[in-house]
Amino acid sequence: MPRRPLAGAGLALLVLLAGCATSAPRRSSGRTLIACASINSWGSILAQLGGSRVTTTSLVHSPATDPHDYEPTPADARRIAMSAVFVENGAGYDSWAAKAVKADPEPGRQVVDVAQLTGTPDGGNPHRWYSPTDVAKVADAITAAFKRADPADAGYFDQQHRQFLGPGLADYHRLITEIRARYAGTPVGASESVFSPLAAALGLDLVTPASFLKAISEGADPSAADKARIDAQLASRSLDVYVLNSQNSTPDVAEQVAAARQAGIPVVDVSETPEPATASFQDWQVRQLQNLRAALAKAVR
Repeated sequence: MPRRPLAGAGLALLVLLAGCATSAPRRSSGRTLIACASINSWGSILAQLGGSRVTTTSLVHSPATDPHDYEPTPADARRIAMSAVFVENGAGYDSWAAKAVKADPEPGRQVVDVAQLTGTPDGGNPHRWYSPTDVAKVADAITAAFKRADPADAGYFDQQHRQFLGPGLADYHRLITEIRARYAGTPVGASESVFSPLAAALGLDLVTPASFLKAISEGADPSAADKARIDAQLASRSLDVYVLNSQNSTPDVAEQVAAARQAGIPVVDVSETPEPATASFQDWQVRQLQNLRAALAKAVR
């Protein structure tokens, strides 16, 4: 997604949250815990782990919305203030979420900061939901947060955790294992850094310069040297598959996609957020992995 600087959202949010009650309720009218995620990539996991004991909301849930420059509404501020558990991505991806938590410091709120949990610094690759290892870490942390917020239902949350990491992610892990076993070391290209953690997990050789991936992800101009290197890779067919973030296509990326197709290199779409927006995390990821496996099978003989 193209990145644009925030326009006064931080100050407005701080003022808004300053008026929120610090003794906000942590349960819905149905007496379930209230939980919230900044983005629906984590919100789907939050909902599955919470099950019937938690009412969840994802603040950014539209594929057309860029989490970087999202401006929270008054309703969003209230949701964060009322949440017993709040999941933020961190690493600069949703900086407005960190400001919201800081502006309304509730000692009873359990905050899962994904970047902090996974050791991802500001400026690092924030797309941790594309790392299978980090997905498991976040699931563990969310379950622990639910159990601290509602100790009486600890057994239920453990059950939801086992269901999600076991049967829930079975096809996801099966495809990752299969692709890694059959295609590890295969050279692939990508349009931006959203694919980097998954490429590493699959053992694929991501030959696109890391500086190009980062520039496109952050809305910066890539260097002429990086563009020339990628053009040469595509012209010489020195990569077997090109992976496109379908939610962030710049003119440079569009030229690369056209060049890949002209060279007969399969192009596989992935997205930064679940598509459709109502898809579960695993259904979204499994579909993408299936498409990638098919492209690799076509390209690698």
